[in-house]
Amino acid sequence: MSGRALEGLDDEQRVAAATLRGPVCVLAGAGTGKTRVITHRIAHGVDTGAYSPSRVMAVTFTAKAAGEMRGRLRALGVEGVAARTFHATALAQLNFFWPQLARDTAPSIIDNKVRVLGQAADSLGLRLDGTTLRDVASRIEWRKVAMRTIDQDAAAHPEGLGAALDASALADLQRRYEKVKDERRQLDFEDVLLACAGMLESEPRVAAAVHEQYRHLTVDEFQDVSPVQHRLLELWLGDRRDLCVVGDASQTIYSFAGADPRYLLEFPDRYEDATVVRLERNYRSDPAILGVANALTRGRPGALVLRSDRSTGPVPSVTAYDDDQAEADGVAAAVAAQLASGIEPNEIAVLYRANAQSAPVLSALASRGIAATVLGGKRFFDLPEVRQAVSLLRGASVAPTADGLVRAVRDVLRSVGLTDDPPPAGGALRDAWEARAAVLRLAEQAPEDTTLRAFTDELILRGRSQHEPTLRTVTLATLHAAKGLEWDHVHLLGLAEGLLPISYATGFDEIDEERRLAYVGVTRAARTLSMSWSERSGSRPRQRSRFLQEIGTGTVRAGDAHAMSAGRARR
Repeated sequence: MSGRALEGLDDEQRVAAATLRGPVCVLAGAGTGKTRVITHRIAHGVDTGAYSPSRVMAVTFTAKAAGEMRGRLRALGVEGVAARTFHATALAQLNFFWPQLARDTAPSIIDNKVRVLGQAADSLGLRLDGTTLRDVASRIEWRKVAMRTIDQDAAAHPEGLGAALDASALADLQRRYEKVKDERRQLDFEDVLLACAGMLESEPRVAAAVHEQYRHLTVDEFQDVSPVQHRLLELWLGDRRDLCVVGDASQTIYSFAGADPRYLLEFPDRYEDATVVRLERNYRSDPAILGVANALTRGRPGALVLRSDRSTGPVPSVTAYDDDQAEADGVAAAVAAQLASGIEPNEIAVLYRANAQSAPVLSALASRGIAATVLGGKRFFDLPEVRQAVSLLRGASVAPTADGLVRAVRDVLRSVGLTDDPPPAGGALRDAWEARAAVLRLAEQAPEDTTLRAFTDELILRGRSQHEPTLRTVTLATLHAAKGLEWDHVHLLGLAEGLLPISYATGFDEIDEERRLAYVGVTRAARTLSMSWSERSGSRPRQRSRFLQEIGTGTVRAGDAHAMSAGRARR
């Protein structure tokens, strides 16, 4: 167990990275370095000659994660690995093989399922509102990732969509939707996986070509695999066993999208000779924060017990507020105090269960002059001001720049509105200013001899790989959007019954998923964690979340809402 790629790994990580053959299952808790293990394992395989980069397929769930994986592999001197999402991999194979099989180009991908559904509904004489059409789209997505036919779905859900659409009408609408797509030679997002799986199953020469091309498969976030993705993975693998899966059952938060953690939990049963490695040494969070995380998942299937070698930091706090507005004000006051102490805004996050919870916090932050960014909006490189900046910088790069990169970039950005001092927080002008300032910081971080042309080329490459810069703002995000990210300081609000767990989570499995969402939120924090809830929403009383009861008073301390209010009054 030697080699350049194994250097700097802990004992458990090294075992995972050095096991290059046969089925491997890495159970990787939050903050334990799973991406590091995946990339170092591939690099070690290449270094030792066990792998050829072009024969490796590394599959993940987001384009951002795939881009990060490719970047880390490049840093390790490995180029040519097919690191893509499930959908990107399947689409690439469809586009390559379809012309050979059908003597025609592959079907196009529809960009708006709801619009096509609306047209299908119109042709049936159905008048459905946007909400109902979105519900139908969700049902179609669920049916396809679960690999069910329309008739099977109707039998499983005889209630249809309730008063909006009975089961028979729902089935008819789905059939018409499929017919419209077929007539237009179109596929939807889920069809890409189904069509690729169908092609591999029905065309032995295609399956043989894929098996010849890709000898070594790695799957990240394996707890999020759906039935159709798992079937596609089986077809990519064929009768071989060189498969490495990495995941954490405690971070399964996409069951609504078909994620099934049983594929991860039952992997050692499926492959009795599998090497199973447990990564439980957390490199992100202080031990006190891990105490909260471990309390949440204690006794749950597949739960890992996270530990840290760091010295214990501040004990996480739980604060009860009178109402929602008081909670938003209290969290904003706590953020303001952190900023006043010298903490950078991009090191702070406010997390919550539902998007609607962001509005009062945004307002409370803006009233204190604190800029914030809500995750889940447009990607950085798709922002109009960023696209404009890249275009102008590209145009300016044709002429030599005598005053250096930073001066050239600053001059271009000033021409479109970047000022030395930011506008007031809470509006579109401030958001645009923060985006342009982030572009300037990228120039300031570039090597001294970087040309403007090379800088703009790098910006375009970062945009394609979704390698986005960090905005110097406080981050607001839902727990789903926060997965995979981390901040030094996290404020987790809304820990009340009806919010976390959400009101419509009633069954055991649904509550368990809400618990995993809380776990994801807790494990985003590195240095400090504050949790809060409000005792009233308008005139309606609330109860503290059952998850706070599970954490227990021995793991957290009580926050002082009155002290925060007094501090707010002095500002």
